[in-house]
Amino acid sequence: MAEVFYVGVDVGTASVRAALVTREGLLKSTAQEPIGIWEPESDHYVQSSTEIWEKCCTVVKKVTHGVEKSQIRGIGFDATCSLVVLDQSFQPVPVSQEGDPQRNVVMWMDHRATEQADRITKNGHRVLSRVGGVMSPEMQPPKLLWLKENLKENCWNKASHFFDLPDFLSWKASGSLTRSLCTLVCKWTYCPPEGWEASFWTSIGLDDLLENNFSKIGSVTCPPGSPLGEGLTQEAAADLGLDPGTAVGASLIDAHAGGLGVIGADVKGFHLPCEGLPITARMALICGTSTCHMAISEQPRFVPGVWGPYLSAMVPGLWLNEGGQSVTGRLIDHMVKGHTAYTQLQEQVQQRLPFAGENIYSYLNNHLSSMANSCSAVDLLGSSLHVWPDFHGNRSPLADPTLKGMVVGLSLSQTLDDLALLYLATMQALALGTLHILEAMKEAGHEIRTLFLCGGLSKNNLFVQIHANTTGLPVVLPDQTEAVLVGAAVLGACASRHYSSIQEAMEKMAKVGKVVQPDSEVQSFYERKYKVFLRLLAHQRECQALMSQR
Repeated sequence: MAEVFYVGVDVGTASVRAALVTREGLLKSTAQEPIGIWEPESDHYVQSSTEIWEKCCTVVKKVTHGVEKSQIRGIGFDATCSLVVLDQSFQPVPVSQEGDPQRNVVMWMDHRATEQADRITKNGHRVLSRVGGVMSPEMQPPKLLWLKENLKENCWNKASHFFDLPDFLSWKASGSLTRSLCTLVCKWTYCPPEGWEASFWTSIGLDDLLENNFSKIGSVTCPPGSPLGEGLTQEAAADLGLDPGTAVGASLIDAHAGGLGVIGADVKGFHLPCEGLPITARMALICGTSTCHMAISEQPRFVPGVWGPYLSAMVPGLWLNEGGQSVTGRLIDHMVKGHTAYTQLQEQVQQRLPFAGENIYSYLNNHLSSMANSCSAVDLLGSSLHVWPDFHGNRSPLADPTLKGMVVGLSLSQTLDDLALLYLATMQALALGTLHILEAMKEAGHEIRTLFLCGGLSKNNLFVQIHANTTGLPVVLPDQTEAVLVGAAVLGACASRHYSSIQEAMEKMAKVGKVVQPDSEVQSFYERKYKVFLRLLAHQRECQALMSQR
């Protein structure tokens, strides 16, 4: 019998990727294409949905080249939670003052609507209890309000369809306007089974979205992985190089696809503390440009400063809490590439490339090992340099977009050693931020025993080890390094009816690759460093309070 495949498509911040995946969850081929990002003003980040779809088609054709179309039974999409705006004819509508209609996507990391988010928070509507009590500028209601208040003629009055990017992709593929519960529940305040809270939209000045049963933002919903429409439309099939009718699964936000790709793996035989316990004893960290912290519960748990609880947003029938850090990989890049010694670092890496195949981060990891004594851990090098990592505000557990980054312990020295230490201190700060989120979730009743990491940063061995050491929890890495793409393929597998549920598909297609245990010898070091971390927060807030006085 011919082998059966599924296609997973992942639209990240700066690239589109696709994978051809077997029914056992093994990646047969992958492809990647870059996508443009424009910054017309400070904190405004926009993209083109036309370009994104074209790149999706390119990568799908690449990974399916040489495979019979009949062997491909399903396709699933995940994407960043960016906002796509289309008119009545489904043509792009501009989202910036410059008026280019092809730039019709407000990116997830766009913070133009911070003031609108503050107003929505002060409004105090009950829907805020499901987003940690604070409306984030990264969610869709404040972005919609910004468009109405600032681009009423050129955008708002012309717009007939507002999509989360994952839903835009599944619509392009299937022609179905049905929205995924993942996007609407996590980013739009939708709450199953009741649905939209009309009073919320009216109270924030967006009552015009109530028209035609909320048709502009979604009248019909379904759980992730549900089959959409009649599968691929004739047009989409031609664009993607696949057969019409190929099953299309309801989409996921990219981080949630990563969650599907790791959190449900069978852990028997790995001697993990979560073995024999329900999936609620696990947390998935999807670590890339930013990091999302996914925890599941059988009952709703309200965690201050943490998004959720969201019913059926990732795993149908279970509640999701979603913590996060707005910049992680991006912050590491910022710290390293902005340092005076970065040019020297590049030269050192270039000299070693032909022999070791190193990148700048593997080189820095090795450099830190050489700096440490043979009898002491690399972690201890960070004893006198401390970072507060909220250079783009705090998503969780403080939900404060006004917070800024801090570095304490700098000297006049700017050597390669200093760059390596700053890199180390930044990763330690990010891991301490994860601990901060874990502590908040623990107080609300979550009992997390094991961390499951995926995404680009999970390929950095030192980043992973520091997370294990800081939290005191074992870290599981997936067998397939591109777990987000496996999660997207899970959607296609479910839509094809090969698996009866998301839970079954996760268990069969997600596999444990490696387990990283915490180093007990540095436990007391991180206990002290966490106290310093919290004092940095207190100091910044004290400074803010002093400077706000008149």
